[in-house]
Amino acid sequence: MQIEDAVKRALSADRMGTYENAVARLDTRSTALELYLWNARISAAFLVPLHIGEVVIRNAVSDALTRIHGPRWPWVQGFADSLPSPSSGYNPRRELQRATTRCSHGTAQVVSTLSFVFWQKIFTQRFDVRVWSRCMGTVLPGASEAAPRHVTRARIHNDLEQIRRLRNRIAHHEPIFARALDEDFAAIQRLVALRCTRTADWMAGHEAVTPLLRNRPP
Repeated sequence: MQIEDAVKRALSADRMGTYENAVARLDTRSTALELYLWNARISAAFLVPLHIGEVVIRNAVSDALTRIHGPRWPWVQGFADSLPSPSSGYNPRRELQRATTRCSHGTAQVVSTLSFVFWQKIFTQRFDVRVWSRCMGTVLPGASEAAPRHVTRARIHNDLEQIRRLRNRIAHHEPIFARALDEDFAAIQRLVALRCTRTADWMAGHEAVTPLLRNRPP
C-alpha cells in the first residue's frame, strides 16, 4: 500500500478530501499529504503565540478589574451583575459564578479557569465606561493616546474574534491553510504589543509561524 493510501485510510477519506480538493483547485506541485503536514505544522507553531496572547490579554483584563473592583473582583457582586446573562447561548455571568464556586485558591485560579470568550466579552461596548475609559492606558500602555478609547476597544474585540476563530479551528484539528495566516499572526502581535512591546519582541524572536509561512508547499 502506498503511504498516501495508508494515511488516507487512517485519517479518513473525508478529511483528506479537503486537501485533495484544495490541491486540485490550486493546481499546485504539492500533494495533498504535503499540504496536510504543513497545515499540522503551522497549527502547532501557532500554539506559542496563541498561548502568549491569551495569557497577556486575560492578565490585562484582570489588572483592569482589580483597579476598579479590588483584588477579589471575581467575587464582587457589582461586577458579576454587570456581565450579560442571556437565557440562551454563552452566559458570562454564569461562567464566572461557576468559576468562583469551584476555585478556592483566589483570583489567579479563577483567571486561569475562565474561557477565552469570557475575556473577549469584556471588550464589548457595555464596558466602555465601566472599564476602558478608566484604565485602558494603564493596563494596555501600547494603546494610542490619539484614538478614542471605544475605537481601540472595538479593534481589540475584532482581533480577539479573529484569534478565537483561529484558536478553535486549531483545537479541533481543522484546516487553516485557506486563512490569511499572516493577518492572524499580526493580530496576535498587536494584542501582545498593546500590553508590552518588549514581550511582543521576545515572542517575535521565538515564534515559528513566520518561517513556515515562507515555506508553504508550492
